[in-house]
Amino acid sequence: MVAYLAWLINKIIDAYILLIVVWCLLTWFPGAMQSRLGELLTKLVQPYLRFFDEHIPPLGGISFAPVVAVFVLYLVQYGIIMLTRIIGY
Repeated sequence: MVAYLAWLINKIIDAYILLIVVWCLLTWFPGAMQSRLGELLTKLVQPYLRFFDEHIPPLGGISFAPVVAVFVLYLVQYGIIMLTRIIGY
């Protein structure tokens, strides 16, 4: 059961990382953020990214908050994998 739960959490994190990447790509295209997909992704991704936007200033007009946010999610995934191995599942 623990192994399945860890697998499920990892898959959810993978899906969320994909949403962040798609959201970032949509910001490059004019008008894409006003589409239904853009608005939906903004509602899903922006609350998480807002924390990093507040603490990481943009460099040269480019925000690196999504990069740091994805890196943090990868660290969480790695932590879950290591915790599962320690528990022995």
